[in-house]
Amino acid sequence: MSELKQTPFLSVIIPAYNEEKRLPPALMRIAHFLRTQPYPAEVLVVENGSTDGTAQVVRHFCAQELRPEDPFTVQLLHSEKGKGNAVKTGVMAARGEYLLISDTDLAVPIEEVSKFLPPALPARNYGIAIASREIPGAVRHGEPVYRHVMGRVFNLLVRLLAVPGIQDTQCGFKCFSREAARQIFPLQRISGWGFDVELLYIALHHGIPIVEIPVNWHYGEDSRVSPIRDTINMLSELLEIRRNGRAGLYDRAPVPPVTDELPAA
Repeated sequence: MSELKQTPFLSVIIPAYNEEKRLPPALMRIAHFLRTQPYPAEVLVVENGSTDGTAQVVRHFCAQELRPEDPFTVQLLHSEKGKGNAVKTGVMAARGEYLLISDTDLAVPIEEVSKFLPPALPARNYGIAIASREIPGAVRHGEPVYRHVMGRVFNLLVRLLAVPGIQDTQCGFKCFSREAARQIFPLQRISGWGFDVELLYIALHHGIPIVEIPVNWHYGEDSRVSPIRDTINMLSELLEIRRNGRAGLYDRAPVPPVTDELPAA
């Protein structure tokens, strides 16, 4: 929908299902932030089965709000239903050196991404940087106590069954180096909410370093998460990850980097 001649340093990937109300202010805030940054970027909004005006919102933003001098592009993509599908579609299409996954509600403000990129986070230590609401320095704003307790119970199960040592796997703000993303996402199999855990499980399986970054996180009253239903679904997907791991489905060799060279004739 817009064109950027430079290769983007940062790709912002936003899975969007029925987000016609939350998407306009989110795109405006992201645009304002990217206009202040010294690097080129791209924003990929991945609509996945919406029945509202999500796609039209993106088209309107590109037509009315983008400026010729903007150092970023905005693109609308489509995927099959499921947040995991949307994220994978966005990642596989992204061209950035660093790939940020962000929820539409910006519960973690887009400005926090600066903590996830060089020079704040040295590139040599970089595989995946995930936002954490639990480690020292993190601040939760407005979260009900029952939601926090349910989240900690689920995280305990995650640490016991799949991803030991990670205090917060479900925060929807994660940044991947391009190299790490190309190794992990071709092995992704889960399309639902449990895709976060699966990605981290695959990363640990292949020795890709993961670092947790403390963030400011704001609870939204209009959160799409259903505590009971989604916890049950994620538990089912957690067991599926274990089965996949035992079956060797995550053992395939990492995908080699893409080059511009043509194969020999």
